[in-house]
Amino acid sequence: MHRSRVICLIPFSLIFGGEAFAADQQEKAGQPHQRGTSAARQSPAQAATVERLEVRGRRPATIASSATKNDTPLIETAQSVTVVTRNEMDIRGVLNLNQAVRYTAGITPDLRGGEGSRYDQFLLRGFMVPTFLDGLKLQDSPTGYAVAQTDTSRLDRVEILKGPASALYGQSSPGGLVALSSKLPTDRQSYGGVNATGGMFDLYRVDADVGGWATKDGLVRYRVYGTVNGQHTQLSRTGSRRFSISPAFTFGGDGPTTLTLLGNYQYDPENGSYGGVPLVGSLKPAPFGYLPRNFYDGDVPYEKFNRRQGAITYIFNHRFNNDWVFTTRGRYDDVKTQYRSVYNSGYYIDDETLARSAFGTNEHTHNLTFDSQFKGHVRTGPLRHTMMFGFDYMQQRATELGFYGSAPSLNVFHPDYDMNIPAASPYVDYLTNSHQIGVYGQDEIRWKGLILTGSLRNDWYRSHQIEHLSGSDTRENPSQITWRASGLYHFDFGLSPYISYSTSFQPQSGIVSNDGGATLRQADPSIGKQLEGGVKYQIPGTPILLTAAGFHIEQTNVLVSGVNTGYSTESGLVHSDGFEFEAHVEAYKNLMITAAVSTQKVRDDSTGKPLIQSGRGNASLFAFYTVPKGRMKGFGFGGGMRYTSKSYGGEADYGSVWVPQYAVFDASVRYDLTNLSHTLRGWTVGASVRNLFDRNFIANCLSYASYGQEFCYYGERRNAQANIGYSW
Repeated sequence: MHRSRVICLIPFSLIFGGEAFAADQQEKAGQPHQRGTSAARQSPAQAATVERLEVRGRRPATIASSATKNDTPLIETAQSVTVVTRNEMDIRGVLNLNQAVRYTAGITPDLRGGEGSRYDQFLLRGFMVPTFLDGLKLQDSPTGYAVAQTDTSRLDRVEILKGPASALYGQSSPGGLVALSSKLPTDRQSYGGVNATGGMFDLYRVDADVGGWATKDGLVRYRVYGTVNGQHTQLSRTGSRRFSISPAFTFGGDGPTTLTLLGNYQYDPENGSYGGVPLVGSLKPAPFGYLPRNFYDGDVPYEKFNRRQGAITYIFNHRFNNDWVFTTRGRYDDVKTQYRSVYNSGYYIDDETLARSAFGTNEHTHNLTFDSQFKGHVRTGPLRHTMMFGFDYMQQRATELGFYGSAPSLNVFHPDYDMNIPAASPYVDYLTNSHQIGVYGQDEIRWKGLILTGSLRNDWYRSHQIEHLSGSDTRENPSQITWRASGLYHFDFGLSPYISYSTSFQPQSGIVSNDGGATLRQADPSIGKQLEGGVKYQIPGTPILLTAAGFHIEQTNVLVSGVNTGYSTESGLVHSDGFEFEAHVEAYKNLMITAAVSTQKVRDDSTGKPLIQSGRGNASLFAFYTVPKGRMKGFGFGGGMRYTSKSYGGEADYGSVWVPQYAVFDASVRYDLTNLSHTLRGWTVGASVRNLFDRNFIANCLSYASYGQEFCYYGERRNAQANIGYSW
């Protein structure tokens, strides 16, 4: 039944879609044109050239597509967006998405500290946010174990879109989303590179990237990149390994019709530990003092995390003329996870003995997602419209067999990491089928410097879950309308004040009642609403961009459990209020700067407390300078500071848990060896270190007094690495 439904939907995904031009927006943003001029003044041939730049060229950091699904200068985008470029990731030595977003305003980073890196876990404006890869959502599993993780070596850039965005993307978080862009074939005839990295905790990485024309006329282009990497974690006796390869082919060259096929296979035979340390002995002293940062609470032979993920993506573009284009994209991915561990239960049996439990799961998800749009330009009198009409579809089939059991306790002074672990018993065995259909439209209206944007969307979501052990059979079938409206005025001298209102929705599982239990029904989606106002300033003709924004977010229909009842009410209300400032300089006079400051207050009215793990704000500064001439030409150096304000870690037996603020420092150097000798052309060396002064800190905590469980997570220890690379 599901297969036939997908086959029927594919023709629709090939009809409803599009891709718009951005040349005139680049000109207004003050970006140097590599090809052509603004779309309003260019010839048809020039227009075609600009279209090629958008599809396959590297975009500057002052342009983003996540807010409008169209390349738009940030100075003309009425919503907060942060861009992390490939160059910035390379300079900072980024190894995963958690590290990539650390210098972003509004981020509460590293929820699992320096150890839990198998998933990308951070909060944005107080909320967990979804991830999109190449415009398509990476779907979470129902219980969150069979979740894909994208190796950052595959990425060309990262965009962090802040605030509700369901009007274009469907079910999403009130905090926003993270949009990842893969490396795709370019218009160069031949290119490539190999980079080798080594570092602390036995880090090794080899990343390779090669591409070019597969035919003499460039009608078929290819790119293949991959990585082999591994490292011991900062906990004793644990480590991670990864193998990943991604081939890509683009057919159509520079013509009006192109098709890109992108594949990926990634295998993680192991990926560290997911455990932490008890609150007493980390955040608070135990009778014996504090546990060391490398303390491991598991069992070595029992520990297992094995993830296999594969995906195939297509991106089809057709340009009808200089005004109208069509695009459709889709992806099938398969994620299979086997997870097994012994972990501490968050409390002690006596002064030196830690209680433990065992857990395991085998989860498998099959995911389909499509998104298609028509985009084009029309004029109505003095008004210029950029219009978009789209259709998207998501489908998932997920299964899980989960186990839970007891485990021998652990003496923290004389830990035995090879015990006989009793067989765990199954506690969940489910099958879930879900799908979502969405239709949406958007109109960007321009008159002189005024830009008004309106977006409207309707989603239909269906979910059916069968739990075999309990015999439960639950269904959800909500539909939801979401919208966005914004206004911005771009002055000629570079200032752009703006205001926007946007909404989001997230389906929820659970039984609710509005009449004291007399009648029961499935929960409605939670609804997010945001009012944001701010100002942006870009010095004309430069990549120097300053942004400031204030926001108020409300999440309604949040489920609140009743006391001694088997149902909830949809009476929960969460507020997130804050202010953010960011400054970005992308390679201006050989200087790169990213700076951010945020303050926020997140409150859950049902508890009177903040959302668990949410922070009060952050501040960061990273600067990198490259010597332009002289004997040290090509030598770059820089560093950064990351400050995270205190965060709420839940309720312990002594009251509210607050994780103290902390600040850590990073440093980077880089040198282009071409300046030493022409025979070394293409060779570069570099080094970076995170937590330069090895600050000992708690990154976050999870405390549940009602269950007697209190966990904390140490932050990343000093971690240094060096690399050498060759590119052509």
